[in-house]
Amino acid sequence: MAMWIQAQQLQGDALHQMQALYGQHFPIEVRHYLSQWIESQAWDSIDLDNPQENIKATQLLEGLVQELQKKAEHQVGEDGFLLKIKLGHYATQLKNTYDRCPMELVRCIRHILYNEQRLVREANNGNSPAGSLADAMSQKHLQINQTFEELRLVTQDTENELKKLQQTQEYFIIQYQESLRIQAQFAQLAQLNPQERLSRETALQQKQVSLEAWLQREAQTLQQYRVELAEKHQKTLQLLRKQQTVILDDELIQWKRRQQLAGNGGPPEGSLDVLQSWCEKLAEIIWQNRQQIRRAEHLCQQLPIPGPVEEMLAEVNATITDIISALVTSTFIIEKQPPQVLKTQTKFAATVRLLVGGKLNVHMNPPQVKATIISEQQAKSLLKNENTRNDYSGEILNNCCVMEYHQATGTLSAHFRNMSLKRIKRSDRRGAESVTEEKFTILFESQFSVGGNELVFQVKTLSLPVVVIVHGSQDNNATATVLWDNAFAEPGRVPFAVPDKVLWPQLCEALNMKFKAEVQSNRGLTKENLVFLAQKLFNSSSAHLEDYSILALAAKAVDGYVKPQIKQVVPEFVNASADAGAGATYMDQAPSPAVCPQTHYNMYPQNPDSVLDTDGDFDLEDTMDVARRVEELLGRPMDSQWIPHAQS
Repeated sequence: MAMWIQAQQLQGDALHQMQALYGQHFPIEVRHYLSQWIESQAWDSIDLDNPQENIKATQLLEGLVQELQKKAEHQVGEDGFLLKIKLGHYATQLKNTYDRCPMELVRCIRHILYNEQRLVREANNGNSPAGSLADAMSQKHLQINQTFEELRLVTQDTENELKKLQQTQEYFIIQYQESLRIQAQFAQLAQLNPQERLSRETALQQKQVSLEAWLQREAQTLQQYRVELAEKHQKTLQLLRKQQTVILDDELIQWKRRQQLAGNGGPPEGSLDVLQSWCEKLAEIIWQNRQQIRRAEHLCQQLPIPGPVEEMLAEVNATITDIISALVTSTFIIEKQPPQVLKTQTKFAATVRLLVGGKLNVHMNPPQVKATIISEQQAKSLLKNENTRNDYSGEILNNCCVMEYHQATGTLSAHFRNMSLKRIKRSDRRGAESVTEEKFTILFESQFSVGGNELVFQVKTLSLPVVVIVHGSQDNNATATVLWDNAFAEPGRVPFAVPDKVLWPQLCEALNMKFKAEVQSNRGLTKENLVFLAQKLFNSSSAHLEDYSILALAAKAVDGYVKPQIKQVVPEFVNASADAGAGATYMDQAPSPAVCPQTHYNMYPQNPDSVLDTDGDFDLEDTMDVARRVEELLGRPMDSQWIPHAQS
């Protein structure tokens, strides 16, 4: 069914919203009589930001005018006579309005069609919970795009108001100069004879009184224009803040959460293209409003008039600077995270990206990004704005990279391809915390110049927590630390706080996600597998999974314990699998999600010395980890033989 036919069936508030889309800029009669032609044109194929597309827009304008003229010519009869005149008038009106700016016609019709589709969709889905749920994401995106259109319109309105203010002020200045010229003429009257002086003086006084009255009235008008413009900017900034909150605090945070869960084997976090397009639109509108505010300030400085405007403009200027600062600093993100289990002397990569790099001319002076590794405590201090300059926890080789602008994709990013952690400086370990429980993070920092060095921002972003290991035998426990952090981290947390305990079903979900990713299968851990793990962890004989649903599990239990138990259960459920006979099963070689990388997994290891590294050197940290684990599992004090050995 044609969109216009469905739009005519709208009722109540939806119908009023649809009618409000039309006006002198585009009469509803044009939409009605040319509905089929309008809906058949490729309005969305035109890039409004590309001047070369202006030719296509002109062709569409000409086509619209021609269709209106044809429609008018075919009207006959008494009623047709009036309609013929009206349609002919609309054809002339649209041509005069959009002849010099055909892109605005395209923008206008796209806005109308988009909102008609939204209103029809909302009406169709309003009584269908399933339909509303399935369409929730697209509806949210539609709302974001609608708000952008509203912001564009109010920004255009303040631009027009600013031009009107400027023209009014320029004429005021001309008349003020005329007033000064009249005052100068009064001084010259003394040179004339009395009769002529009296005649000229009377005429000049009348002219001066009239002009002074006009100047006084016009000064009040100017002040009123300035106040109204500042108030409009205040409302625009409120809408901008609201839109920016939706994009940065909701959409971008959700993307980062998906990225974090992807580290546990969850679905990919998805492309950043939509987010970048929103951030770039924000940047454009923010910058346009900032330039308007600065021009308004210049007009006030050019012609000072006592009043509240100066204070209002100073306030909106500070507000919009805060808004653009939040946008730039929040859109400096890590597109590709470094590995969260990081082995020293091993090459690794990461990618950072600025989502507004192409719109604020940041790419004109490509910034350099520096990567350093800092501890959890240093990360906390950093977020408190405490001075942590040059306070790092290790040395990363190849840790500087210049951001590059890719014209084809419009992205500004830095690709660190060959970083390597040369050394790590650990903090004093608290209690029985092992090296595989100690979290670090990669700090990426840079300096961005915005708008031709008008504003300069120091930007920083932290990677997901990483655990640094020096030996492959530490990989299992390090992976367990990362798994727990990725699964149970809460938004806006203090680095890198996670709950000490979670319910067993929550851990089951995390283990299942990791397992399916590691074995690259849609088949997860079965109920029997989960019961087996629960029996081991809770030292229980219950075979009912429901019995464990309210039990909580500490993070310590996952470290070095859950993964070996999953290893034990793997052969059981693989052999029971329906497709187990289809050749060599992947479980014989592949790891479980919380076990270890494939290169380290072996069902029957050759029992190398766990306290020696690959070169046969003694590893003190691993030795102490073994001692602590023995103490935890046996529940008795550490054998004294470990103490002098560790301290020697």
